[in-house]
Amino acid sequence: MTPDPHVTPPVALRDPRIVMRLERLGSFHQSRLSFMRILTRRMTREHWQFSRPVFQIDDHGVGHAVYCAHTPHRTYSLVAFAHDLPAEKRSDRVIAEAWDSTFTLFDGVPTADDIDRLRRNIPVQEAGRVTQAELSVSRANRSVRLWEHVVSRLAAGQQPDVAEIAKVGYLMRTTAVYGSGKLGAADREAIANRPEFSAPFQVEMLSVFLTRTYVRDLAQHMANARGGEAAVTLDPAIARRIGIGNSTGLGMAPFLINHPVLFNNWITARETAIARVRSLPNASGAEVAKFRDLLARSVVSADLWGSAHPIQVEKLDQLRPDLAKLRDHADTADLSSDTPWDRLMCWAEQQLGIDAQECLASLILEPYGMLVDDLADQMSDRSTDHFRINGSQSLGELKTHLQSVYGWATQLDWAQKPHCARAWYVSEEKLEPRLGERFEEPIADYEQPLAPGRDAAALMAALQDWPDDQPVAAFLLREPLHRHMVRRAQIVANAPYSEIRDNTISADLLPIDMLRCKLAFFGAIHFDPRSDRWVRICLYGNAPYPEDLQSSPEEWPYPPLDAALP
Repeated sequence: MTPDPHVTPPVALRDPRIVMRLERLGSFHQSRLSFMRILTRRMTREHWQFSRPVFQIDDHGVGHAVYCAHTPHRTYSLVAFAHDLPAEKRSDRVIAEAWDSTFTLFDGVPTADDIDRLRRNIPVQEAGRVTQAELSVSRANRSVRLWEHVVSRLAAGQQPDVAEIAKVGYLMRTTAVYGSGKLGAADREAIANRPEFSAPFQVEMLSVFLTRTYVRDLAQHMANARGGEAAVTLDPAIARRIGIGNSTGLGMAPFLINHPVLFNNWITARETAIARVRSLPNASGAEVAKFRDLLARSVVSADLWGSAHPIQVEKLDQLRPDLAKLRDHADTADLSSDTPWDRLMCWAEQQLGIDAQECLASLILEPYGMLVDDLADQMSDRSTDHFRINGSQSLGELKTHLQSVYGWATQLDWAQKPHCARAWYVSEEKLEPRLGERFEEPIADYEQPLAPGRDAAALMAALQDWPDDQPVAAFLLREPLHRHMVRRAQIVANAPYSEIRDNTISADLLPIDMLRCKLAFFGAIHFDPRSDRWVRICLYGNAPYPEDLQSSPEEWPYPPLDAALP
């Protein structure tokens, strides 16, 4: 299915100067290359088996359970601890000390001794320690109102109101899913060569997938305990609508800056997929029908997407009519020939806002799994060697490249307060990245190097009086403070999508743009900002449960048409 260059010239990947602006990154949507969907495809393709060997939870909702995922070669177990948490202790803040449920993803099947050890450590999270046998550590709190609605309705012999479920989308939300060595868990390198974890964040996605099943089972268990014989089983169709929530704040935002090669690989895979589909000379009737169906379901999803935050309200007020306009256009446009997907994307660039453009970019991939799904194998950064600065590069070459990538930064007067109003630092109290007001708080001395634009402008200014034929090494011997920026500039030369082309310390910065970009790659939907610095999302909404994997369509993130509310 690779486009034939003799039939039509391939469409080029979109320019990083367009893609890597924060406004566009903050408008990304889930796609076939989102990490949750990579995982569910693998689980379906490889016929993973699932079991629940332990469910020792009492009528007060206290105890533990074990959920096993059996791959063709290994078994992984989610060990879940259920707690009776007083309402006054329930908090989404990272410094919380108690949660409704706590979890670890265990490498293998835990023994009774393992469970005893984990019971002493997992419920206290950061205050505990785990071993290389644990792959992730996480915790979650109930969405109190929806939890009570679902449990009380089931206990009374009634199904929950789907309109109430649509308002929230989840019964529990995680406040952290830690992996990659956190608290003593296994380092990424220890498992990176396992095929099931070769794509990014597959450990975390598996943990959340199993957590969703646990939450459904726990709600049913509590309803049965409360209602006795009067209780009914949650309708599977309603259960499918319930995902797992997540509260994510500033701790996630610097990740995209601190992992430039990995970030580049994510964006490159997505942009390559888009370009492949745009290059197709024609589309079959079945492909067009699938696209139109999923577009209609995207309209439903946007209607179900709620938020009270003015930033998101404004975005939704544009997205909803834009998607309706796109649907009307697609219903009548010829999408069968003459590079139809490229024509449709060009039309969208002229007629729709950025949010709808990026929704369309995801949608056109849906009919073409055979053409784009292989790109999932290229999204990790498998290099274990630290990037070495090329000291022999001429300063003339470096200057040319700096101007090409960071020329926008030279247009800003960095002495003006609005352009350097913010500073990233690590909070001593929370040990998490934070964003402060440079001119109102004493934080400048603790600033993290998370302003590539400013630092690139400073590097270009320092290079002005240096001859072009001098090597980078000579410059850095005299100006070692610029080493980190020279390294970034040399990385982006080979990884063009590694750098955000915007000011990350501006007074106008919206950190939620960085959060949404990363979370869209996870596969999140229905972003609900609670400020410009943290957001609630839904994971695995509409997804199959373990028993449904073999019978569920691959495009599960799109709600059914009958999910629309009256």
